Amino acid sequence: MPRDPVCGMVVDAEKAIKRRIGDRTYYFCSETCARTYDQPERELKAMRRRVALALAGVLSVAVLRVAAMIGLAVAIMTLKMAGISAWDLALFILSTPVVWVAGWGIHHGAYKALRNRSINMDVLITTGVIAGWGYGAISTFLPSLGSEGSAYLEIAIAVLAFVLLGKFIEETIRRRSAAAIRKLLELQPTVARVLRGEEEVEIPIDEVQVDDVIIVKPGEKIPTDGLVIAGYSSVDEKIITGESIPVEKGIGSEVIGGTINKTGLLKVKATRVGEETTLMQMARLVEEAQASNAPVQRFADRVVGYFVPAVFVTAAIAFTYWFLAEGFTKAFLVLLSVLLIACPCALGIATPAAILAGVGKGAEFGILLRGGEYVENARKLTTVIFDKTGTLTRGEPSVTDIKPFEGYGEEDILILAAISEKGSEHPLAEAVMKAASRANLKIPDAESFEVIPGHGVRASYKNMEILFGNRRLMNVNDVKIPDHVEEELMLFEEQGKTTMILAVDGKVIGIIAAMDMPKESAKEAIKELETMGLEIVMLTGDNEITAKAIAKQLGINTVIANVLPHQKTDVIKKFQSEGRVVAMVGDGVNDAPALAQADIGIAIGSGTDIAKETGGIVLIKDDLRDVVRGILLSKATMRKIIQNLFWAFIYNTISIPVAAVGLLSPIIAAGAMAISSLFVVSNSATLKLLKL
Repeated sequence: MPRDPVCGMVVDAEKAIKRRIGDRTYYFCSETCARTYDQPERELKAMRRRVALALAGVLSVAVLRVAAMIGLAVAIMTLKMAGISAWDLALFILSTPVVWVAGWGIHHGAYKALRNRSINMDVLITTGVIAGWGYGAISTFLPSLGSEGSAYLEIAIAVLAFVLLGKFIEETIRRRSAAAIRKLLELQPTVARVLRGEEEVEIPIDEVQVDDVIIVKPGEKIPTDGLVIAGYSSVDEKIITGESIPVEKGIGSEVIGGTINKTGLLKVKATRVGEETTLMQMARLVEEAQASNAPVQRFADRVVGYFVPAVFVTAAIAFTYWFLAEGFTKAFLVLLSVLLIACPCALGIATPAAILAGVGKGAEFGILLRGGEYVENARKLTTVIFDKTGTLTRGEPSVTDIKPFEGYGEEDILILAAISEKGSEHPLAEAVMKAASRANLKIPDAESFEVIPGHGVRASYKNMEILFGNRRLMNVNDVKIPDHVEEELMLFEEQGKTTMILAVDGKVIGIIAAMDMPKESAKEAIKELETMGLEIVMLTGDNEITAKAIAKQLGINTVIANVLPHQKTDVIKKFQSEGRVVAMVGDGVNDAPALAQADIGIAIGSGTDIAKETGGIVLIKDDLRDVVRGILLSKATMRKIIQNLFWAFIYNTISIPVAAVGLLSPIIAAGAMAISSLFVVSNSATLKLLKL
């Protein structure tokens, strides 16, 4: 089923609101979402007009006040028509469109809340504004029933101006978020060129099916995720990984929809289409993150549920007291002050504003924060567990040592080993061939070649019989391994390396050792995490010797080896039972259960596997330093949430009693409420300045 690109909700295609935008049809759950996506600036322009109207009212009143102060408007101040003050009438005319046109959205929100038998922030604002405007209107036209009508009309204008300005700023941020998601989705082309038999046919992207063969010419965007089955090219993946250097792609390479084919013609077999593509998954993750609340915010929301009714009770008590003590005018001013300053707008936006800023900052580095729960857990983090293969290491063996004997040189050993492995597809053979390529060696073809499963290979070249493999291969061919060679073999194996023995015409002439080497960024990342006071653990299914060898290179003291994938969750549970807050860093495929069990699952190098991830933080690039950045960003975001909530709670705790005892005018109360919301928004925005 299609998904609303603004709010992320899955919608029924038959019942949804449809919009044809460009060459694509979009489905929305509501007209609001449709307008936000179709013309993201249109709604903002309407809000901008309402804010301008309210501010114009405030400015007009200010101009009239200044004019009166310098004597230019004395006639207006004193003029009465049919017993009605011309000044009060002027303010009534100014305030009415502000209250009922500019403020209509707030009043409508309050009506819907009351219709649903709930009380929200709009109800507080509407109650105060309409009460002030209503009493001002009565005082204007029926002076005998009240006085100081103009003061209440001024209050109504000022309150709405402050409130609408705050809402406009909040809405601007939310709309920008929706626009960012829209831009992400628009990276995907609208059409694809697919093979139908021998013919190339252009079809809408929505009609592409898994296993369709897509033709991508130089300069074109790759329509969907897939596997290269023919051709060679370089692909610009900057939109996904942030890397500016194009990546070489050949047969067997994975490509991502929305990336740009730079040079050669590619034939790509579609592997993920529609909702499963990387871009759609990224968009969904961003949507989920922006819509999520941390547990601390859910607590705040529950507090607000009790807080709003309590405000009305406090306002009623204060009104009653001041009515008995000093009469209606004072009581009404106190009532308005309590209602207006108590509006918990800052509480409502404390978490969304911070998470929105954090998500945006993370996206700059290819770090996707999936929600408030994980952000909150980062603050209490004690232990980071790393998978080894493919996470700390490159996931493929590399030649580390070449040991020649019998007068041969290292280059001779590498050439003969490469000749024997040239026709093999074994990972160790690939490691040997890559080492020969790095050394710029030309490798001729063997005259004969035979793979012996579980042992190695046999080849012949220029009347030489070459054996290259393990001890078993030497034993079955009656090749004696000298003691000095055995000593070297044991030394390499103690270091966790895989050894390959090279023999020519029955005599051992060399050893090649290989190992799955740590990533270049691993040691630096581990050191930074330890500097943060975190315990580092390696958790791997590999043997203990190899695991400890890698751990020693990286400076990791705690190693848990020989663990099957399904047992990793038990290890994490054990740590959690000891009171530790655990982050699990894995490659997002075999480690999915462990990522889900951890307090924070961090899936790394997941540019084409986002659909499979169960992590709370998804790192697009294959760079372990992003683990550090992700944790630092999560902690910084949580600090902002706490700062925002602390400010909001303290503000309301102090200001309501001050208003109730009559020490705040309604205008000052409204201004303070708006400033509180602006503080939360601006404090969250400082995350953009965070250096990672």
